[in-house]
Amino acid sequence: MTTSTPSTVGTAHADGRARTGGDDGDVRVASGALGLLREFNAAGVVAATDVHVATRLGRLTGEDDATVLLAVALAVRALRGGSVCVRLDDPVELAALALPEDADRVELPDVPEGTPGPAAAGPPPWPAAQDWFRAIEASPLVATGTGEPADRPARWVGGRLYLDRYWRDELTVRRLVDARLRAAPFEVDAESLDAALARLFGSAADVRQRLAAEHAAGRRLTVLTGGPGTGKTTTVARLLAVLQDVAGQGSGHDGHGLRVALAAPTGKAAARLQEAVRDVVGTLDPDDRARTGLPAATTVHRLLGYRSATRFRHDAGHHLPHDVVVVDETSMVPLSLMARLLEALRPEARLVLVGDPDQLASVEAGAVLGDLVARPPVAPAPERLHVTQAGLEPGEAAGLGNGVVRLVTVHRQEESSAILPLAAAIRDGDADAALEVLRAGRGGVELVEADTEHLDEQSVQALRADATKAGRALVEAARAGDAAAALLALSQHRVMVAHRRGPVGVARWAAQVEAWVEEATGRPGSPGAATGWVVGRPLLVTANDAEVGLYNGDTGILVADGDGVVAAFGDSRAPLRVRTHRLPPVETVHAMTVHRAQGSQFRRVSLILPPERSPLLTRELLYTAVTRAQEHVRVVAGADAVRAAVAHPVRRASGLREPLPQ
Repeated sequence: MTTSTPSTVGTAHADGRARTGGDDGDVRVASGALGLLREFNAAGVVAATDVHVATRLGRLTGEDDATVLLAVALAVRALRGGSVCVRLDDPVELAALALPEDADRVELPDVPEGTPGPAAAGPPPWPAAQDWFRAIEASPLVATGTGEPADRPARWVGGRLYLDRYWRDELTVRRLVDARLRAAPFEVDAESLDAALARLFGSAADVRQRLAAEHAAGRRLTVLTGGPGTGKTTTVARLLAVLQDVAGQGSGHDGHGLRVALAAPTGKAAARLQEAVRDVVGTLDPDDRARTGLPAATTVHRLLGYRSATRFRHDAGHHLPHDVVVVDETSMVPLSLMARLLEALRPEARLVLVGDPDQLASVEAGAVLGDLVARPPVAPAPERLHVTQAGLEPGEAAGLGNGVVRLVTVHRQEESSAILPLAAAIRDGDADAALEVLRAGRGGVELVEADTEHLDEQSVQALRADATKAGRALVEAARAGDAAAALLALSQHRVMVAHRRGPVGVARWAAQVEAWVEEATGRPGSPGAATGWVVGRPLLVTANDAEVGLYNGDTGILVADGDGVVAAFGDSRAPLRVRTHRLPPVETVHAMTVHRAQGSQFRRVSLILPPERSPLLTRELLYTAVTRAQEHVRVVAGADAVRAAVAHPVRRASGLREPLPQ
């Protein structure tokens, strides 16, 4: 059996459709596009969909200036790349935009020198900056500045062009976050607070965790950040115990305690949060354990009462009833969802945002956690008893004005583990150090140096062994009807990739792992094979279904249930069982993209990187993948691919981290 695939599998159109090499025309070019738009479209700088949106808005508003329509098309492209806006006044941003957008192409072709066409010729020159900006400011399609009425489809602010919906979401987040930071502190009995902090954060290593809890007791917004193993979830559990002790009396519906909500962007992340918080609460003194209780975690969508992509039951006119809302894995929360969450909170509620800003941001537009951490101080840093003891750098002390507390002490992994040193080297942009750790092959870290588009059996031998071992345990538990054991087996090993398609894509590797598992277990003869509902099939939910209680990103497993099959999801200690006819859209998840893996942890991870020319190779992608592993991470890649990833941090355009122009 071979693990290689032909390299001539075709490329992808900019609008997402596959094109094989035999096509005569380039249907990336939007029909009807003329002049400047057609030139940039043909060069791959903007896609057909971008052109169609821009020209449609131009017709609706009477705008026919090609330079303005190009700017709008670039704003639409920027959203697909995760940016909230496009910065037309930034030469670095324009240089990045000049690269053809084909990030998820089916192959990554090497273009011979001298090949004719857009790839060789490059895009046409940008419009002259000052003329371009004057045309945008004069356009009936664009509102200029922060004060014009919100009746135009785009907005031009400080050299940034937004589609108006995203401008309004950014303004909502800015306004509501700033209001929380500038609000008067809660009145809390200092003696009771000191006693609770001493009891729940008694170790010298807990000083920053204690600072976070102290901050949350007095303020309406706390942003708790830190890398893997720094105790973020432990801090959350003890922080809740502190709040219930010093602020909870008489606060709830029945006069006993604060009403607390725990949430995360995905079902898997919510299940992990709930499990971790309950484990920590179980170690507390009986009185603290009784006061804190066992709060349940849910997805942010479910917390808000999902009705549609833009509508929720709880909103600015119908607030959430909770006194404290904790959101874990906040790096995954897009701008629009953060805006809806902030609107739904009561002004006097405490909000605790938890996450690692060095991870990949949401697949949707925005990098809110990173923006909140990087903003200049909005309010003065509150005076704190433990600030000097926490050993904060000057910038970190100032960051307390934005509610930011960063945990730095690693508690979770063994001293012999090399996973965290590898993650630190990646985060710091040190490719030489990252490769040194990988090549040393110690502490649960290894590098398989190979051409990942043409892997041979020897290169994937260890990967196959891990995938087969985990798959066999998964299938055996599922056939026995043991949902808890099957869900535990689901987290034993995961293959991760950057692309969705192609020889280094998730479709190809999911099929490969499935073939290995079927060969090892004979799974095609299992109950449900005729319908596709095969016992042992791992599932990934791809659409929200509030009625069933499953959301995009949830993972589960099909297990035997008498003579039939049932899907099990969530916490292994209390699985959610769903009949197959009630399932929302799902796909098989023997492998997943790194984006999909956020919010999850696996004992062992095998990461297969694309060649160094892939535009998806970024520092955040590599860091996120590495930190999904609890015990062992295997990187299958060429050294140049690792260097390319470490050298390229993600750039997401946003105005949130900058002061609002006057």
